[in-house]
Amino acid sequence: MSFVLDNSVALRWCFEDERTPATTALLEQVGESGALAPGLWPLEALNGLLVAERRGRLEASRRRRLVGFLRALPISLDDETPRQAWTATMGLAERFSLSAYDAAYLELAQRHGLPLATLDRDLREAATELGISVLGG
Repeated sequence: MSFVLDNSVALRWCFEDERTPATTALLEQVGESGALAPGLWPLEALNGLLVAERRGRLEASRRRRLVGFLRALPISLDDETPRQAWTATMGLAERFSLSAYDAAYLELAQRHGLPLATLDRDLREAATELGISVLGG
């Protein structure tokens, strides 16, 4: 695993007008060495695509193709995330005023000593304060 992947990056891969050289490089890195995400990652990714469809940003057929694209990526899902939720994740959410979902990505990066790929400003700031390398910006 090369880094912990947040959906703010993964969803950028789905929309050509939102890709940047940095996010494209992260996609290439995932293809080469994989990434790690909390177990909630597929639900968050799917929700992002469903919301985009409901807002008229993409058709259902494209959403289904994008689901296949994301599902095929070599992203390992952490099965320890639920056990960390009530302790470490909650502590990080409280400390940095993050959602529990965002704190799960932070906790995972901290626990595994991996960089965190995120475009979320608050999550980037929290990771930096904890000494976690941040990718994607």
